[in-house]
Amino acid sequence: MDNLAKIDLVRERMNVSYEEAKMALEAAEWNVVDALVKLEQDAKSQKEEFFVKGSELVEKVKELVRQGNINKIKVKQDDKVLIEIPVTAGVVGALLAPQLAIIGAVATLVSRSTIEIEKTSPDSDDSFH
Repeated sequence: MDNLAKIDLVRERMNVSYEEAKMALEAAEWNVVDALVKLEQDAKSQKEEFFVKGSELVEKVKELVRQGNINKIKVKQDDKVLIEIPVTAGVVGALLAPQLAIIGAVATLVSRSTIEIEKTSPDSDDSFH
């Protein structure tokens, strides 16, 4: 099975975008079952993962913080956690600036990364974006 067929299969089964399917498969070394299991576990948990390019990292973190209902943000490359930031209620502006500077520095070092968020309440469970 070629990579495009694997992406189509994961997309259809998990109702995710092409990009999310591709990134999940890459993280699972193109093993379809492992990618499906990972996406399924993420969907059931209070954690969500977003796959981003290094240049998009800071903006995505800002967007997630603005959305609220988040306890923790982890920036990972493969399975290695590069930075973990606890997010407290009301964190805005200057309070977030030091963490964003660190995330910006990380973004310059990685071409692709995963942002994992932990939500504060089970009723805020969104589907994949």
